[in-house]
Amino acid sequence: MRPDPATPLALAAARRHELTRARAIQALRELDRAGAPVTFASVAAAAGISRSWLYTQPDIRDQIQQLRTSTSRAPGAPVPVGQRSTEASLHARLTATLQRNQALADENGRLRRQLARALGDQRTARTRSGNNPDR
Repeated sequence: MRPDPATPLALAAARRHELTRARAIQALRELDRAGAPVTFASVAAAAGISRSWLYTQPDIRDQIQQLRTSTSRAPGAPVPVGQRSTEASLHARLTATLQRNQALADENGRLRRQLARALGDQRTARTRSGNNPDR
């Protein structure tokens, strides 16, 4: 005998079912968006639900099977369009890298001059004290 659909127990079960479906669908979308492997195990782990429950949901099962085959790429295969860098982001990264390289080159030059000055001061001090190992 099935419980009356209006009973608190039935309402709680229906609410729990919908929350579980929402978690599964959200996990599925997040895994796909991140480019992570979409499998029954990964969706179940990400959503905190059982794999067996996923198999009982035909629409979610179909989505997982579709994404599982469409996201399995061979190594070296091109990156999907949605995951590629844009021209603007590449330009910004290149500009930032060039600026960092210039800053490092400037700092390197400053340190070389500082070292040369310190070595020159040491040489001068040794010469004045009569302790010149070069003679």
